[in-house]
Amino acid sequence: MQISKLLATATIVAVGTVGLSACAGSSSGGSTSSPTPTAIGGNLIAPVTMSANDLQGATVKLLVGQVLNINTGSLATDSYSGTVADIHVAAFTAGYTKDGATFNPGVTGIAPGTTTVTMTNANGGIQPLQFTVVVSAKQ
Repeated sequence: MQISKLLATATIVAVGTVGLSACAGSSSGGSTSSPTPTAIGGNLIAPVTMSANDLQGATVKLLVGQVLNINTGSLATDSYSGTVADIHVAAFTAGYTKDGATFNPGVTGIAPGTTTVTMTNANGGIQPLQFTVVVSAKQ
């Protein structure tokens, strides 16, 4: 019984020593490389949030890849549809609900340029919203 305890202890010490030596850096002058730190989130761009009521006749400035998040207020997010005059500059995404989460409609900047966006509401009685989107390149 004593021999098996001694053998188990020796095995644990040997494995621990090998494991720790594998983690140690070289002290013989060799170079070790460490990873370059990266910002959390990478190159993400914060969205621009505006109320649908504030968009009529407005000019919205976006960067390529940036999103205009459109708050529809008391109206259903999925009641709006939209068209973009120049689909090479920006894209419209309709609002929707999925798995209990509600997603607002939005416009994403695709390439530098200027375009007009027109949003209409399926419930009617609301005049179409028309606004300008100016997309600039990221710096």
